Amino acid sequence: MKHRYYLLFVLFLSLISCHDLLNKTPDDFLAPETYYTSEAQLNYSLNGVYDIMGYTYGTIRLYRLGLEADEGYYARTTPVTGPQSYNFTASDSNISSIWANWYVGINRANILLENVDKNPGINQAVRDQVKGEALFLRAYYYFLLVQSFEGVPLILKSASSAAETEVPRASVKEVYDQILSDMKEAEALVPGIRTVGFGGRVTKSAVRGILARVCLYMAGYPLKDVSKYTEARDWAKKVMEDTEAAHSLNPSYSQVFINYAQDKYDINESIWEVEFWGNKTDAYTETGYVGFANGPQTSNVLTGPGYGGVCATHSLYLLYEPGDLRRDWAIANFTYNSTGELGSKKFQTSTSNASLLKRNCAKFRREFEVLLPKVSSATPQNFPVLRYSDVLLMFAEAENEINGEPSQAAIDAVNQVRQRSWASGVKKITVTSGGTGYTSAPSVTFSAGENNNTATATATIKSGKVTAITLNQDAVYGTQLGTYASEPVITITGGGGSGATATAEIYKITDANIPTMDKTAFREFIQKERARELCFETLRKYDLVRWEIFQFTMQETGKQIDLAAPGTYYGQYYKNVSEKHLTWPIPTRELTANKALVQNLNW
Repeated sequence: MKHRYYLLFVLFLSLISCHDLLNKTPDDFLAPETYYTSEAQLNYSLNGVYDIMGYTYGTIRLYRLGLEADEGYYARTTPVTGPQSYNFTASDSNISSIWANWYVGINRANILLENVDKNPGINQAVRDQVKGEALFLRAYYYFLLVQSFEGVPLILKSASSAAETEVPRASVKEVYDQILSDMKEAEALVPGIRTVGFGGRVTKSAVRGILARVCLYMAGYPLKDVSKYTEARDWAKKVMEDTEAAHSLNPSYSQVFINYAQDKYDINESIWEVEFWGNKTDAYTETGYVGFANGPQTSNVLTGPGYGGVCATHSLYLLYEPGDLRRDWAIANFTYNSTGELGSKKFQTSTSNASLLKRNCAKFRREFEVLLPKVSSATPQNFPVLRYSDVLLMFAEAENEINGEPSQAAIDAVNQVRQRSWASGVKKITVTSGGTGYTSAPSVTFSAGENNNTATATATIKSGKVTAITLNQDAVYGTQLGTYASEPVITITGGGGSGATATAEIYKITDANIPTMDKTAFREFIQKERARELCFETLRKYDLVRWEIFQFTMQETGKQIDLAAPGTYYGQYYKNVSEKHLTWPIPTRELTANKALVQNLNW
């Protein structure tokens, strides 16, 4: 966290129930009678509303809630029970904590909204912006709640008596209607992203992009209000067509995540992100688990300790096509060494399905952090909530559902996402002559690539001849394939022989373009494309649920794992999935405290 907006302030609050949240005198804020009288106090209170975003995206959500669904799994056998294994009850402490914390955020927003205009002497623009951010954050916490639990109590003001503690569940539609109301009001009050200058604060782009997401979810299960596809498309278009914001994709997919590790803002692509900073050896305490819990495993303190809490499924790996550079950034083709220099690693060579199941998520890598020393269980890496590529894919999905066949605008949006991450380096090397007399592997050089990004490769010899030339491995691109506008010239020298020659074929950006397909095939393609682009960003389970394919997809993934690696603990995770896991249960603690609540189906 760079603290351009946030103060060096953390609200320490024990996890409390919804019943506790409705106490007449809140214990997480100063008394309204003596507070909210200055701009600094308004911003200080707004920090408390934002603070729940750090809990939401900096802790167990990254690796212990099963939100990666068919993309990956929790890479430990213990604890045996929990959301990560789809084997838990309504008494699960993690689920209880999540519910309580989101209502803490809602309660803080309610109190701030009730007092934001207490002092008319504070500049109206300041008060409007604070109000807009608080409205949006309250709505966002309700969005997380309704995705996870379906209908929940709608609490829109701070309680004035103990009698108000028993609040029944609102319907899914009522919750979504309130979310839309709050977010639309906020959209008119918050500033543009260029005015703010960084992605850690709510802006018009963030509100519009999340409104597109909300409308897509309203169009899907369980509400299935298909009229919302039009709204989803239109909100996404507002982001895409905003000339002042001028959003665009970062030319490098990997650089998007390196920026999060290095606290560099890229508001062209990263529209809304949760900020973390510090290493618990300094004055800052806003650290998270990003890159530790959900990065490659290692104990190397120079690289940065990693728990390796998430492994990818081989199903995700196989979704990527040759030339798609996202695969080897999102899924580690290496293991970090436990000792050695920064980033010291060993490359993996096996691509059997069983071995692919053991590869860690690698989107968030600690080797790129610049804050030293790197400590265990605490990182300064930011986490993306909304990226521009997501906006493009949401637009394409909604546009496709509205029309009878994929429009050119929808196709162009998807192609834009794919082309950004496509290789333009060496695709294939063909040995045209093995030569003679080689006693050791000769050197292989390529003519210089664009921006001096040149491919590197190693020759194999047999019986004095060069029999193959293989690109060297690389942790970012998969192989050291370089970048070229035209086929490079390959030169083979040394090794005691002569006469070996080879030619290269390169990838073309246009290879990324999607083929012609009908509406149904395009829908299925986008469902896979969202996994390729947005894996491990906590969106997958909710996507599968709204598409009504969650249970089927999880069971099929379990079957595929059993074929590749029979009898594994993580294969059982997928087989545990049943219809009830479309939602989380209402926590037992809440049912006890609030007699007006009823439990979700089958829980």
